[in-house]
Amino acid sequence: MEFRFSAEDEAFRQEVRAFIRAELPKVREGESFTKKLAARGWLTMSWPKEYGGQGAPHLRQLVYNEEMAYHRAPGQTMGADRVGPTLILFGTEEQKAQFLPAIARDEMTWCQGFSEPGSGSDLASLQTRAVRDGDCWVINGQKIWTSNAQRADYMILLARTDPDAPKHRGITYFLVDMKLPGITVRPLVQMTGQAGFNEVFFDDVRVPANMVVGEVNRGWYVSTATLDFERSGIGRVIGGLRTFEEVVAYAKATPARDSGGGTLFDRAPVRLALADVALSFEVGRLMSYRVAWMQSRGLVPNYEASMAKTFGTELHQRMARVAYTTLGLRGQLLDGAWAPLAGQIPATVLQAVALTIAAGTSEINRNIIATRGLGLPRG
Repeated sequence: MEFRFSAEDEAFRQEVRAFIRAELPKVREGESFTKKLAARGWLTMSWPKEYGGQGAPHLRQLVYNEEMAYHRAPGQTMGADRVGPTLILFGTEEQKAQFLPAIARDEMTWCQGFSEPGSGSDLASLQTRAVRDGDCWVINGQKIWTSNAQRADYMILLARTDPDAPKHRGITYFLVDMKLPGITVRPLVQMTGQAGFNEVFFDDVRVPANMVVGEVNRGWYVSTATLDFERSGIGRVIGGLRTFEEVVAYAKATPARDSGGGTLFDRAPVRLALADVALSFEVGRLMSYRVAWMQSRGLVPNYEASMAKTFGTELHQRMARVAYTTLGLRGQLLDGAWAPLAGQIPATVLQAVALTIAAGTSEINRNIIATRGLGLPRG
């Protein structure tokens, strides 16, 4: 299949590029890039107009996401690309009125409370409990690997509301105000030195009953929609392309330190490894295009999104390893005058470890591909 964008989509691509060139440098000066995106309606361009969006076609959204990812720009928020679309599908009118306008204006920050210390890959085995008490649900338990929890205003939370039901049932989907009493957030320092992930503890947290999304005990099926939105973005592929191109340019410009002369790129093993990664980026791009094309036809990508997510994140890790090898010993340097490409390659190697875990591990996504895509029986 050959994908082509319309003249209008290509004109929009140029508009996005011009905006990024003009506005992204100002982020270093403290200006909010995402608020400017919200002011243009770009954060929620594919939302229906009645909810503050532009009703833009999915392929127009694809162009936007692709350019933002390639230029390393913060083009999306969790609220805009995950929470909002979930509320549009399953939320009450009261929830939509309360949250969607604030998300569209980039006035609210979200985090996702799904994984637990003993329930990561097997998410349906989660043990955080919610018990009904009058007009509230009382929540006790722990979440882990929660990105941005230390700065979030609200969390989308899965908790078990019927402990006797089969594990995929008896789970309910909540919207939780992070300022409620009983919530403790503990940042987790990663091997990169950053603290993007967190542990979150719930001690008798009282969540209003009107903060349930969808039906009580049917939250698993709401969460699968959220996860499909998370897995279907082209950024998981294109996010590493810019770095890869910089590695290729470095290899072409750097002399090989041996008697054979030439550059690093002239060495056959280096050139062939880079070529293999380049081809894989094109494959990954087409997988992401397929997901957006299906959405544009009113189809719901499921295993297709898992294919794009798994391929893209594993490609990012493979690209990091190839880049690391290409740069040689100096490629281990994170900073300093001798660090190639300002030290971004070892940082990329460390950051890439989490990619095949977040948004569902590669093992879980392969199970989805096997059962829903290939029709194989569950093991």
